[in-house]
Amino acid sequence: MKYLRKKIEQVMQSDEGVRERVLPGLLYGASRIYAGAVRLRTACFRAGIMQVKTLPCPVISVGNITTGGTGKTPMTVYMAALVQQMGYRPAVLSRGYMGRAEKDGAVVSDGYSIFTDSQTAGDEPVLMACLLRGVPVLVGGDRYRSAMRAAAEFEPDMVILDDGFQHLRLYRDVDLVLIDSKRGLGNGHLLPRGMLREPVSGLKRADAIVLTRSRNSPKDNSDIPVFQDIPVFSTDHVAYVAGVYKGSDHGALAVSALGESADFSFMTGQRVFAFSGIAGNEEFRDMLEKHTGPLAGFKEFPDHYFYTERDLNEIIKTAKALSADLLATTEKDFVRIAGRVPDSIPVAVVGVRMEFQDKEEEEGFIRFVRRKLAGNVNEVRI
Repeated sequence: MKYLRKKIEQVMQSDEGVRERVLPGLLYGASRIYAGAVRLRTACFRAGIMQVKTLPCPVISVGNITTGGTGKTPMTVYMAALVQQMGYRPAVLSRGYMGRAEKDGAVVSDGYSIFTDSQTAGDEPVLMACLLRGVPVLVGGDRYRSAMRAAAEFEPDMVILDDGFQHLRLYRDVDLVLIDSKRGLGNGHLLPRGMLREPVSGLKRADAIVLTRSRNSPKDNSDIPVFQDIPVFSTDHVAYVAGVYKGSDHGALAVSALGESADFSFMTGQRVFAFSGIAGNEEFRDMLEKHTGPLAGFKEFPDHYFYTERDLNEIIKTAKALSADLLATTEKDFVRIAGRVPDSIPVAVVGVRMEFQDKEEEEGFIRFVRRKLAGNVNEVRI
């Protein structure tokens, strides 16, 4: 199964012709069926056959048009902090992908206390709950129902949808689409032959395109179509050390525990063994080595992977065999393992924040958001 998954991932990232091998051809055929279903669904919403529900408060969606990590979580965190500065009281709504509460919904956080774990709510919602103070975080596949629950319990006057671009059932006032500058739109094929979640024409629905990981990107992004009146902003992922956890520190994950940045200089001269289970494992490894030099070792797992006790013990065993002084992993991984890591070796938790390429670019983005939200400030709450 692991071998097949790797082969499929290689095909999804390949530009080879679909007739060259059996697997690409099969995946291409499946992608055509998928494309037809996506177009039919979109047409049903446009024709009013499927209803678009509206909330009486501003809705901002942070999404993408490709699979994999484009930076939705750090961008959602950025947007929540931004609208707080503008005077809003936001709530974040996430699907809760791979969490047990995805179907029925759950309150992850009231903005101050965390009520669920990553198995229940999914790793990304729990991470956002850790990073956002004063911002309720809820999960559930039905975003409208989640919004009404947020209204009843927290009275927000702003809703932010995490990964909401394809959630057409809920109207949004600001639709942000993130595209990874290093990967662009991939090979131009839809799932499962390529990385696209819908045809590129879907970008016409966007209010703005946000290019992520733009600094020193080797791609010219010429494969990204430019639509009239849709602004494009450039951002980068800036890594920071959220904290170093040792012994009993692993037992709890407080709201204030993550998000406190520090530099990487303390890793200098230490042997670091890293591991991650995210969409961009190689990117995480490359980023670490830029700060720490060659790693003592690295182990990767699938995105959203739930670590078993056996996995964690194997990580510790391998790290010790390589004479590692320190483990390193991502914030997203840490919310899945907090309280379960043996205390024999400290763990450095590395996070990523969204940063615009310069102050002028960020000021332009803030002006854009203010214009889109103009007229909604005094509207009735949900």
